[in-house]
Amino acid sequence: MMDRLKAPSVRPFVLLAVLIIVLALVDAGQGRFLNRATAFSVLQQFATIGPVALALGLSMIVREFDLSVGGMLSLAGCLAVMTGADAPLLGVAIAVCAGFMVGLIQGGIMVWLRLDSVAVTLGGLLTLGGLTYVLTGNATIGYDRMDVAMLVNQPFLGVFSIRNAVAILAFVIAAVFMARTRVGRDVVAVGSDRRAALVAGVNVDRILIGVFVISGMLTGLAGSLLSYSLAAASPVALADTLIPAAAAAIIGGVSLAGGKGTPIGIAGGVLVLAVLRSGLTAIGVPPFAHDIVTGGVLLAVALLDAGDLQRRLYGLRRMFKA
Repeated sequence: MMDRLKAPSVRPFVLLAVLIIVLALVDAGQGRFLNRATAFSVLQQFATIGPVALALGLSMIVREFDLSVGGMLSLAGCLAVMTGADAPLLGVAIAVCAGFMVGLIQGGIMVWLRLDSVAVTLGGLLTLGGLTYVLTGNATIGYDRMDVAMLVNQPFLGVFSIRNAVAILAFVIAAVFMARTRVGRDVVAVGSDRRAALVAGVNVDRILIGVFVISGMLTGLAGSLLSYSLAAASPVALADTLIPAAAAAIIGGVSLAGGKGTPIGIAGGVLVLAVLRSGLTAIGVPPFAHDIVTGGVLLAVALLDAGDLQRRLYGLRRMFKA
């Protein structure tokens, strides 16, 4: 039973349950936290952070790191707003195609030139940011289709919207793909031991390129829908999603060492951050304190993953039992 609770894909949901209980107790029955509005806010936060965390998490599972998601999110939003006035779906398609091309180019450069992903995607982050500035003229671009903005945020069944439903669907598809297909198992194998994966016949280069293509497409989809929901696009407004996305992936059990993590675990990590943000806002905690609490949660997760610390605690327990 304890081993199951320590599993990377289970732990974020245990943490989520504890967090909900603590926030409910702090709220002390005032109804500010446990209500439909907060639940809707949580899922909207999930829609904002989730696809980017999934994109980043998949790259971490193969022992890489896609820093470019921050720049891609902003570029996708700008492309969708600039091209989707008459046909919103066309704007989304263009943003997703742009993500496909960015992922293909970055993955290809990494594979063919044998370069480190951090260096390549840091260059991608800066390049995409610069391209977004050029396209927008360093100004916020409004989106005149308020009907579309209202539609993607319109609640249905109380707590869902088109935007958060799309994010949930992306996680469901990724979870089934990773768990039920050979390619999904190959992704984990590449992150666990790249040399062993090669010996086993896994096409490592194709897996790496594919992961970065999926990362770009997920971020393109998220950026386009987010900018539609805001009825605006900005070269800087969406760039701060990278850090919470990385935090969510780590909380969700993804390891920087690769080969560890699942889409379900990442979803749990995103929900932890979403509940934390929406819950603290609901009970009146000042915004500046959100990062402090989030940092504390992330530090606690890091300590739980520290092998040396676990061994020392086990040694102390044996010493006191002796």
